[in-house]
Amino acid sequence: MAKSKKPTAVDKTVALLKSKAKAPKATPPPKPPARPKMAKQEAPKAPIRKGSYSKTELNHFKTIILEKKKEILEELETLRDSMMDSTTGEYASENSTYSTHMEQGTDAMEREKTFLFASREGKFLNHLEDALLRIQKGDYGRCSVCAKLIEKERLEAVPHAQQCLQCKLRQAK
Repeated sequence: MAKSKKPTAVDKTVALLKSKAKAPKATPPPKPPARPKMAKQEAPKAPIRKGSYSKTELNHFKTIILEKKKEILEELETLRDSMMDSTTGEYASENSTYSTHMEQGTDAMEREKTFLFASREGKFLNHLEDALLRIQKGDYGRCSVCAKLIEKERLEAVPHAQQCLQCKLRQAK
């Protein structure tokens, strides 16, 4: 019996791109008539923020991030338990005098894989922590490249995203 695969962030992003490609293109509104130039020079204005997410939406993203953070911490705990010897509380090692070289090599490879997974989960946890800090600062949801608002669907799929999809795709090329 095959397990049903949980959709990943990549799957969600691809689905978002496909749905946007299928959506009919809206025609832009007509441009307003040009204003006559004034004789006086006006002082430069501060850049206008092009919208931001409401507190309700930010709380929604914060909840998603905290859930993912909880999952990661549970996974790290499981990995730590698999690396530790339950009787001594020390990292498991190949102390068995009866094991063969092949078994020792397999054990070493499994330990290395476990450390790699733990390292990867730790990096992901750091990204989630950074996203929580951006929510506190009020910077969350803005693309770090073009400063546009990142799509809500993208943030739900990849809550630690710092770039909009267009900038991320340009960076990948």
